[in-house]
Amino acid sequence: MKIVIQGMHCDACVRRVRNALEKVPEAQVQKVEVGSAVVGVDPSRETAVLEAVRKAGYEPRKAE
Repeated sequence: MKIVIQGMHCDACVRRVRNALEKVPEAQVQKVEVGSAVVGVDPSRETAVLEAVRKAGYEPRKAE
């Protein structure tokens, strides 16, 4: 799952998002960089992944 994330500006943002994603059960964080993330996750857990990013203070959306 590729996620576009608005509101990320620096390495601290990357760490915050990575930490939030690593707490989602069964999510495998593959890559996090300013503005996006790639997570291996079952489709049934996609909502939980997006919500974790929201709770970290950013605005995520699934990339098409």
